[in-house]
Amino acid sequence: METKTVLITVKAYPNPSKKYGETVCCAGIDMTAKRWIRLYPIPFRDLDQSQKFRKYNIIKLKCQRANESRIESYRVDSETIEIIDHLDTSKKWLRRKQIVLPLVSSSYCQILEDTAQNKSFAIFKPTHIDFHCKKTASESEQKRQSCYAQLSFFDKVKNAIEKIPFDFYYSFTCLNSPNCPSHKLPIMDWEIGQSYRSWRYRYKDQNTLLDKIRERWLERMCSEKNDVYFYVGNMKRFHDHFMVLGVFYPPK
Repeated sequence: METKTVLITVKAYPNPSKKYGETVCCAGIDMTAKRWIRLYPIPFRDLDQSQKFRKYNIIKLKCQRANESRIESYRVDSETIEIIDHLDTSKKWLRRKQIVLPLVSSSYCQILEDTAQNKSFAIFKPTHIDFHCKKTASESEQKRQSCYAQLSFFDKVKNAIEKIPFDFYYSFTCLNSPNCPSHKLPIMDWEIGQSYRSWRYRYKDQNTLLDKIRERWLERMCSEKNDVYFYVGNMKRFHDHFMVLGVFYPPK
């Protein structure tokens, strides 16, 4: 185990598994090495209240390289998590930009090529952005419930977290890749799932709810007034399958 200080930039929507129970995949920047780091598994709802970090918190924790090929992946001792700072949005996100922007990749097309070096997390600048949603493919609710039923005796009792009934996507082209064929990636950000769950009580009509989500994730976050970047990460089993894990959108 080694102690690291990490700026959290990404929190994915909670996911149940029979091996780990309910966990959240988080990622950010190793503040000492100045490189990406993926932290897994983190049983976020089981953390003490003082440990429940949010995006752009700086945390200290003990971790070790994960037994997998992706070079950014580290296994976490969740009991050691300590929040030590938060980077706010003052001065047009200055403190955040000073840390994040030096790590920007040239394009998503280049990121796909870099998977040959087992790189699996990056940030890049897209253009011609659009937002899409569709009804999610059916999944056995019994399968999800079985993951919770197999939690360790020592885990805290919790209700199964709801699966969002829609999949959300960004389509885009790469700004610095003239031969870019265009891309379409699923959005796995914690915030979009949480927004669906909370806004549905405010917007009873489903079409209105989906319009409001589109308005926030496209018209506001990806506005021409903002300097927009996408955080992306890939899947352990399929290194060429990436997901948008968050948007970095400081004002221009």
